Amino acid sequence: MAINITEQERALLKTISIPPRPEVLLTVSEEARKPEPNVAVIAKAVSSDVGIASAVLQVVNSAAFRRAKEIESIQQAVMMLGLKRIIPLVKAVALKSSMSNHPLLDDFWQQATTIAQACSGVAKLLGKEELIDNAYMLGLFHMSGVPVMMLGFEQYPDLYQQVDDLGWPELTEQEHKTFGTAHTTLGALLSQQWLLPKALVEIIYYQQDAAGFYQSKELPGVALDLLTILKIARHVAMKSCQSEWLTVQEPIAEYLGLDDIGLEELLDRADEGLHQSSRAG
Repeated sequence: MAINITEQERALLKTISIPPRPEVLLTVSEEARKPEPNVAVIAKAVSSDVGIASAVLQVVNSAAFRRAKEIESIQQAVMMLGLKRIIPLVKAVALKSSMSNHPLLDDFWQQATTIAQACSGVAKLLGKEELIDNAYMLGLFHMSGVPVMMLGFEQYPDLYQQVDDLGWPELTEQEHKTFGTAHTTLGALLSQQWLLPKALVEIIYYQQDAAGFYQSKELPGVALDLLTILKIARHVAMKSCQSEWLTVQEPIAEYLGLDDIGLEELLDRADEGLHQSSRAG
C-alpha cells in the first residue's frame, strides 16, 4: 500500500529540508547489507558518535529491554542483541540528534520517548517480543514530521501549541488546510529516506485513518500488530487524546479478541508497565 503524495505537496516539499541520515547510519546500513556483515565495523561506527552510542545503551538497559545483566558497551550490545535488533534502535536514537533545536521540542521529544517506551511495553504484553525494537522505533518516528513542520513553517509552532485543545486528528486536518501538507506525510517521507521498513512508513502516513484498516485488511498482519501497539501506547501515554482512541477502541478490541473488560485490563497493565519503566529510568 503506497503513500499518496499530491503534486501540490511534491512542489511544496522541495522547499522543506528533510534531515539526512547521520553518517553513522550510512556506515551501519552499508555494512549490514553485506552477505557477512562485520560486527566490529558496526560497533565501531555506532561508538564513534558518543551521543548516539550513549542513547542506545540507555535504551537497551531500560526497563522495556533490560536483560539479566546490564549491557556496558556497544560491542556487547551488538553481540547480544544481533544486527536485526540493534539497527532499529540506532535509527531511533539517531533521529533526535539529527533535528535542529526549537524551544517547543523539549517537551515534544519527552512525549515521543514516553510513547516509544510504551510501545515496547505493549509489544511485550501482547506476546510480540519480536516486534519490540520496531515498535520502539515506530514510537519515535511516527511523530517525526512535527519537528520538520516546525522548522519548515514559521507559523507552525502557533498551530502545534493548540494540539491539546484540537486533538491530533484535527491538528492533522488543520495542517493540510494551512500548510498544504501534514506531519504524517513528512514523517513518512523522513522514514522512507531513513530506510525504515515499508510497514512502518505506511503506519506513519495513515496513522490518523487507522480504524478502517482493521476491516479492509489492506495492511499485512505485522503492520496491523504494530498499528495496534502504537494506538494503545499513545492512549496510555497521552490520556488527553481521547478522540483519537475512541475511533479505534472497538476495532482494536475485536482484532485482539478482547471484550471491554479484557481491553481495560490490558490498558491498566500497559499503564502500570509504563510507570515502572519511568521509575526505573
